[in-house]
Amino acid sequence: MGIIVANLFLTLDGVYQGPGGREEDTEGGFTLGGWQLPVSDAEAEAAIEAGIGHIDALLLGRKTYDIFAAYWPHQSDDIGGTLNRVPKFVVSSTLTDPAWEGTTVLPDAAAAGRLRDEYNQVHMFGSGVLIRSLLQADVLDRLHLWLYPVTLGQGKRLFDAGTVPATFRLAEPARTFPKGSVSLVYERAGEVRTQDMPGA
Repeated sequence: MGIIVANLFLTLDGVYQGPGGREEDTEGGFTLGGWQLPVSDAEAEAAIEAGIGHIDALLLGRKTYDIFAAYWPHQSDDIGGTLNRVPKFVVSSTLTDPAWEGTTVLPDAAAAGRLRDEYNQVHMFGSGVLIRSLLQADVLDRLHLWLYPVTLGQGKRLFDAGTVPATFRLAEPARTFPKGSVSLVYERAGEVRTQDMPGA
């Protein structure tokens, strides 16, 4: 059985909106797009690219799909070659005729679970709303957070209202990079347990 891995570039205050460019996602009046590159470095970028090389299928939410579909079909570098070659799946209730070649529309997050029966590694990027839906449906196997040393104070946050209470464990050793970013790979470890601290 394969796994579904969510890759997300995240600030210290939990924002995932618009890491790649100023105009990538300005929803809600977001003005700080393009925050990732200034706090990244060659080692981190190489690690991200190496991870993309393991993708067997790509899974995206509708908004991230629209961003990717407008850019990656026109790119011929190694990342573009991979993303254009692999099967793509987008969870959407409104998209009926996807323009990016090799794309299949899925009706909901639960339907994405079957992809694990067909592919070894199904990867996601961005798609914070879909990540929360996959967690709710219990079909997300790994959460790969790329944590960057910057706070924004605005923007879309991953663990917002409606987050499912859950416990996670490290699936791989944490990895740090020269400019201070950290790669953290978690997998689900069950429900939240509570316990009082001694003397509390």
